[in-house]
This record gives sequence, structure tokens and C-alpha cells, in this order.
Amino acid sequence: MPFFDYLAINEDCDEVAGIVDAVNDEVALDTITDQGLLVLSLKSREEKKGFALEIKFFQRVKVKDLVVFSRQLAVMVSATLPVVQALRILVNQIESVALKIVVSEVADSVDGGARLSDALAKYPKVFSNFYVSMVKSGETAGKLDEVLNYLADQQEKDYDLISKTRGAMIYPAFILSGLVVVGFVMMIFVVPKLTEILKETGASLPITTQILITTSEFFQSFWWIIILIMVGLFFGLRYYRKTAAGKKQTDFILLKVPIFGPLIFQKMYLVRFTRSFATLLTGGVSLTEALKITSDIVGNEVYRDVIQKTIREVEDGNSIATVFKQSTVVPNMVTQMLAVGEQTGKLDTILNKLSNFYSREVDNAVGNLVTLIEPLILMLMGLGVGIMVAAILLPMYSLATG
Repeated sequence: MPFFDYLAINEDCDEVAGIVDAVNDEVALDTITDQGLLVLSLKSREEKKGFALEIKFFQRVKVKDLVVFSRQLAVMVSATLPVVQALRILVNQIESVALKIVVSEVADSVDGGARLSDALAKYPKVFSNFYVSMVKSGETAGKLDEVLNYLADQQEKDYDLISKTRGAMIYPAFILSGLVVVGFVMMIFVVPKLTEILKETGASLPITTQILITTSEFFQSFWWIIILIMVGLFFGLRYYRKTAAGKKQTDFILLKVPIFGPLIFQKMYLVRFTRSFATLLTGGVSLTEALKITSDIVGNEVYRDVIQKTIREVEDGNSIATVFKQSTVVPNMVTQMLAVGEQTGKLDTILNKLSNFYSREVDNAVGNLVTLIEPLILMLMGLGVGIMVAAILLPMYSLATG
């Protein structure tokens, strides 16, 4: 929908300028006139294509920036400040360049007569369907300040959960990556010099030493093939994950990864499902619409399929727990509590309780995992170093004593 810049006079005979989006200039003129303004000039302009490039290449909107924006907007709206004025103030306070541009455009659209939810919906890469639906429900019910406060609370909880989970992954990923790099360097530059003496003696070498020498020679001769294979696997997996079958398969594997799958990933997705679903229901979104939105934001194709099947069951008049009972990725406790919530008419309350429970479970799992990973990595490092030392020093010891 095209944008129109306008210059007009209000009831106090003051000049006001703004922007309105409409299908054509006649609709734009009617929209401005309906606001009690006398139009002096109206000019069409193309939507800012540069913004999309800036979002993609210059700076993405971080979750933390969006949380701060939501909280500040909620506070200002709660203080009965007009939405346009609140957005204008926030433009000057936001640090993120990308988000600053978005909020400025949203303020212009709202000032031009658009609803806040419609203005936010134009930027799906910044404001998700979940976010827009919550704002729309708040506008419809006349409780925008309450919905924004609730939305900000839920975003903060989601941000904390993601931060803790990522924090638990950084340490093992860093150590394992370091081990791979060190092992690669050792095999190409260090081990060949140490094993050269052993090969010159012509003595019979243990099987561990022979394997080490063969592996080192392979790395020396074909290191470029190994790098090509690793790069090919990386981009191949990225491409495969973008396909429907690939995403579903990798998401299923993610749930079955030893230790991480059942302890963290499954519970993390359950938190995301229950919290988002509860937030939408509390905001006044219908049951089926809330399930549709939740299926898009849960972030895992396995759970998305379960929710999609549940939508069809609910539309046919069946219980929300019907499909969940048959699923292997949904615990029995969740199924039973959903059934109770549906029967008592307190589904949002039950979902909040489930969300809080699994949030604590994830916190405990992350804390325990960090505690367990350190000794496991030390054992792995010790085992690798021990095998390498034994493969080199034992033959040398045998030659020295022989």
C-alpha cells in the first residue's frame, strides 16, 4: 500500500504534517479529512526500500532492544500518553538504528490514521505475528496498556530463558571447537616430527602408534579435502534445513540429542508453547487463532505439527488434549492439565502454571548441565592427550630400555 505525505491545517489553524497509507490519493484524502484536517498538499511516495536492506545487512533488531521498547511503550500508554506521542518520544531514546527507523515509520502511519497493530504488521521481521495479535486484541478490548505490560513481561521471560540456554551452550561449544583446532594443528605440524624418529628406527610399533601416524599422514596430505568436506557439510546442512523435510528431520533429532534433548530443548519448547498460548488467551485472542499463532512461533516443526493437528480437532468440536495424548513429545502432565483447564474454563491459568513449572525445570537443567559439562570436558581432554602421549612415548620407552 503506497504512502502519502500531507500538509494540513487543524482546528486551531496550525499547520500539521504527516504520512498516511492508502490504496490511492482519494482514500488518503478522505482519511485525513476524517481527522478534522484541511488538506493543503498531498504527495505520494514509494515505500522505503532501503530499510529492508538496512535491516538485513546493517543491523538486525535484537530481542533485548524489542523488550526495552515494549516496556517503555507500555509505561507511556499506561500514563495515558497518546500512542503517537509515545512513539515519537521513543524514537529519540532507542539506541538500535534499525528499530529507530521502524518506530519512526510506525509513528508516521499511526499519525496518518492507521491502527497501531496494522502499522506494526508492516514489519514482520521485527514484530512477529504473536506481537501484532496481542496489540490488536488490546486495541479491540480497549486495554492496550494492560496488554503491552503483559506482553513486555512475557518477552522479558522469553529473553531470560534464551539467554540462559545459550549461556549453557557457549562453554562446551568453545572448548570442543578449541579441541578440534588444536587436534588439527597437532596432526599436521607436531605429530609428524615426533613420529619421524620412530619410523626411522624400523622397530615394530604398537597399533595405537600406527593409527596415529596414518592419521597424521592423511591430515598432512589431504587437509584441504577435510576443510572442503567440513565447509560442504556446513552449507549442505543449512540448505537441507531450509527445506520442509529437512527442518522437520533436524528438529526431531534436536529433541532426541542425548542429555540436551530431553533436559533442555523439549522443556524449552514447552515453555514457549504454554507461555505464548497463555499470553494470547489472556489478551482475548480466540482459541483456534491463538493455536495458529503459537504453531508459527513455537520454533520446532515437530511441535508445530502437533499444534496444527490440535487446531483441526478443536475446529471439529473435540478437546484440545486429544492430539496431545497421542504425542510422544508432550508429557502426560501437560495433557492432563490442559484437559482440566479446558473443563474448568481456566485454560490460561493452567497454561501459566505449566509455563512457570517448565521454566524452573529449564533453569535447574541448565545449572546442572553447566556443573556436569566441565568435568566431562576435562575427562575428554585427558583421554585424548593420554592416547596421543601413549602412542608416542611408549615406543620411545621401549627403544630406550631395549
